[in-house]
Amino acid sequence: MNNNNNTIESIKVPAGKRTYFFDVKENNDGTKFLKISESKRLENGEYERHNIMILNQDIFKFFNAFEDILKNFTDKTDEENN
Repeated sequence: MNNNNNTIESIKVPAGKRTYFFDVKENNDGTKFLKISESKRLENGEYERHNIMILNQDIFKFFNAFEDILKNFTDKTDEENN
């Protein structure tokens, strides 16, 4: 993957000192991928950023695993987020 990606959709999730970004991007060859980023503000005012790229052919495997892992969280967490 190169840096000449076009963003199709982007969602920002503020979470305290961290911000998460979910970006659907498209490569020059037309293939899509999901880029998940975490940005964390450090005490010195700078930002630390980490990225995960999930390729188009793996997106449903990732989604299914994520859906399965969510079962480990209680309903109380759901109530706090609504």
